[in-house]
Amino acid sequence: MAEPRCVLICQNRSCLNNSSAEVLTAFQAAEVPGVRVESSGCMGQCSSGPTVRIVPDETWYCRVKTSDVPEIVERHLIGGKLVEAKLNPRIHLRMEMFSS
Repeated sequence: MAEPRCVLICQNRSCLNNSSAEVLTAFQAAEVPGVRVESSGCMGQCSSGPTVRIVPDETWYCRVKTSDVPEIVERHLIGGKLVEAKLNPRIHLRMEMFSS
């Protein structure tokens, strides 16, 4: 059986200063069946927070605002497609960077 999806939202100092508590509340309010939403400690991406990590997908979103939550819910959690504009570029390297 597949591991259930979980949305982790950093609640450490830098992310909290950028409204991660509100982002957490917005994901909790979405109530996606089969998806848990949890607060997280520091994920080491302080300069690009609030950080949202979706496991087991290992998708990392950065600078997430409450206004981004509906798109992440609809496109990623329900539709299975990444929200490219919010991907953390340190973790999700774009292949076009390497093409000549």
